[in-house]
Amino acid sequence: MRLSHITWPQAQDYFKENDMVLLSIGSIECHGRHMPLGTDTLIPDHLLEKIEKKSDILIAPTVPYGACQSLAPYPGTIDIDQEVLFQFFRQICLNLYRHGARKFVILNGHGGNMKMIERLGLEFESKGCLFALLNWWLMAWDLNPAWKGGHGGGEETAAILGIDPSLVVKEEIGGPLYFKHLSDNLKTTGFRSVEYKGVNVEIMRSTPEVTDSGWIGPDHPKTATEAWGKEMLESTANYIVDFIEEFKKVKLA
Repeated sequence: MRLSHITWPQAQDYFKENDMVLLSIGSIECHGRHMPLGTDTLIPDHLLEKIEKKSDILIAPTVPYGACQSLAPYPGTIDIDQEVLFQFFRQICLNLYRHGARKFVILNGHGGNMKMIERLGLEFESKGCLFALLNWWLMAWDLNPAWKGGHGGGEETAAILGIDPSLVVKEEIGGPLYFKHLSDNLKTTGFRSVEYKGVNVEIMRSTPEVTDSGWIGPDHPKTATEAWGKEMLESTANYIVDFIEEFKKVKLA
């Protein structure tokens, strides 16, 4: 059931019998030269379509923008300041709380949103609420370790192939991942990490200073297949539906 598709009396009736709502948030940002900017929004939206067919939970409209400061230099990326994003998402949740929501299921498509959601969940706990943060890509890893991936790598590329193969520019999937190292002894290992004498140290850099293409991870995009994406999306959606049913049983103080 979509919040945007029902009337206010229908919403009133829903909250008389239910205290749970599903909110989704993504981002518009670089995911390599081969992937659409809306990857982190397209995937949660697709999962919502599947969830809606199998669950009666009320689904709020997706927030398509997120906090993605390190990726901001890439053309098309829209970075929302963490505090602005927190206050905006907080207002959405406060309104839903006013109407009767007490259990918030947050379907997240972007890692940069996690701190904001965690902060909000702790604030709302004092109001007698519970926040469940569902980061779809991490859940997929747990469901099948073979699906584990990075940013714009095989996992996310497979998901987009499973949604719409035409959105992946396959000719832009190049060779091995190329990292820009700080020095011969400070080797880049990730978005904000370098390795020195076997230890990873975090050094904050914008992504173009780390890698030229914008994708990072152990899972090369060339490993992605449409079949992988479809299976992963279906399994993740089914898990979320099962989780929602279990979460409904939780008694709030």
